[in-house]
Amino acid sequence: MLVLDEEQTRAALPWPELIEAIARMFQSECVMPVRHHHEMDVPDEESATLLLMPAWVPGRYAGVKTVSVFPGNVRRGLPAIFGTYLLSSGATGEMLAAIDGGELTARRTAAASALAARHLARPDAEELLVCGTGRLSLNLMLAHGTTRPIKRYRVWGRNGQAAKKIAAEARALGLNAEAVADAEAAARTADIISCATLSKEPLISGEWLKPGAHLDLVGAFKPSMRESDDEAIRRASVYVDTRAGAISEAGDIVQPLKSGVLKEGDIRELAELVSGVHGGRSHDAEITLFKSVGAALEDLAGAILAYETVTGRK
Repeated sequence: MLVLDEEQTRAALPWPELIEAIARMFQSECVMPVRHHHEMDVPDEESATLLLMPAWVPGRYAGVKTVSVFPGNVRRGLPAIFGTYLLSSGATGEMLAAIDGGELTARRTAAASALAARHLARPDAEELLVCGTGRLSLNLMLAHGTTRPIKRYRVWGRNGQAAKKIAAEARALGLNAEAVADAEAAARTADIISCATLSKEPLISGEWLKPGAHLDLVGAFKPSMRESDDEAIRRASVYVDTRAGAISEAGDIVQPLKSGVLKEGDIRELAELVSGVHGGRSHDAEITLFKSVGAALEDLAGAILAYETVTGRK
């Protein structure tokens, strides 16, 4: 059985190939049951979450990812997310690979956002604001830079020093990046705003969004969490990775649906974009919003790509 650690997983998932692999998987016959979502008590701190995400392409591959999310890890200097992906044959059930779930999750999440932005962000988008200073921040910068001609990268976080650290890491990779202290000012000029936080209250106001802006919401994965306000929903054309996941788990979708600000019929899926059922952005001034809750088929696409890249098997 192939075993890939974090570094090996990263090397096996280059951005262009990963983005294309996810696009193909959204057009495939992948079977994707609703993921298992369990809350776990952690004494004297925030509750943790255990996620189990199965998916399979009949006769080809099957896989399941186990992920734990411990918000309290930030105080221990540890990542909030740990996980492992188990890939097996869809023809025999033979176990093929164990892949670092944290790196796979970070890269496939950023790649899915970049795939959505390829259809929704303006083709001339040059300025990206990332809200959040966790593992996803740098991945989102790199992924979005693959599909759009980003020239300026800005990073905002509640912890200013953490934002400066992420910006410095981005500069070390050749990106024109800087930390910012004023989220509103940065949001008002950004072509793409990408949020990856565990926020329980809106970070981005719809009133801040300039004509043509694209809002990419990656964090806030519980109904009680939120990264955007109702005005952002009102002003934007709304897209999600999967409707079933978003309307049951994502606070940025669940709460507006409950209040009547958003109707389920107004929500479009990423699969509609990649298959051409929907053309995506319709004009330069349109404001677009993509809410990602994470789809098991994205993990499966990444796991297959990593396995086939390393082994040379198809």
